[in-house]
Formats: sequence, C-alpha cells, structure tokens
Amino acid sequence: MKQKKIVIACDHAGYELKVRLIEYLKEKQFIIEDLGTDSGESTDYPEYGHALAEHVASGRYDAGISLCGSGNGINITANKHPEIRSALCWRADIAELARRHNNANICALPARFISFELACEIVDIFIDTPFDGGRHQRRIEKIPIKC
Repeated sequence: MKQKKIVIACDHAGYELKVRLIEYLKEKQFIIEDLGTDSGESTDYPEYGHALAEHVASGRYDAGISLCGSGNGINITANKHPEIRSALCWRADIAELARRHNNANICALPARFISFELACEIVDIFIDTPFDGGRHQRRIEKIPIKC
C-alpha cells in the first residue's frame, strides 16, 4: 500500500498543535511536508495558507492540513485557489462530511478551540474517508465561478 503524503502549514496560533500532529502522523507512517511556521512568534496566516493551497493543488499530496487560531483565516485564504476545497473542521462528523460530500482536500483546524485528541480524531477521519461521488460530484462541478 502506498504511503500517504500530507502537507501541513500553520500560523503562530497553530504552531504547538501542528508540532504534535506531525509527530502523531509520522508515527502512523505518513510522509509529511511541513511548510511552517517554525515557531510561536507572530506571523501572517495568508503566507502559509497560499503555500499550502499551491502544494495541494499540485496533486503531489493526498491531503493538506492547515491550522490557525480559529481556523477561519487560513481556510478562507486556501479557498481563494480554484482547485482547493478547504473545510473548517471542528468535529469529526464535519470532517467526514467534508470528505464524503465535498471532496475537501484541505482540513482547516481551529487550534485555539480543539484539543490534541480531537484534532487527531478529525485528521484521521479526514484522511481515511473517501469521496462518495455521484450527486456530490455534480455539485462540486458547480462551485467554480464561470467567467
């Protein structure tokens, strides 16, 4: 079985949780690329959100994980990229539906509002849940703005 490749990025508010998630994912034998930030010093989430979105859009990764304080800023940033469907996930069932119905390719986590244990559960479900396709594919095809 092919090892899954995960790319991860955060701002300062997500740094501590990101470090712990990377350790957790490496123990599960995932290949991880860490795009930063590399400390808890104040930084701007768009830098990391755009870099993560570009990496996921390249098709070289099975999923992306983003973290910031509320999860919203980095999520909004990633969703500016047309190939990205980033989902703000604060519960396991939200992560499952994001994958099953929306074929989300980035899981955005609100680092200041969830525990490490819950973050692990959310990420596991996000990574392991397949896209249902069918009627959901038709809806996804309607997301991009047609100019």
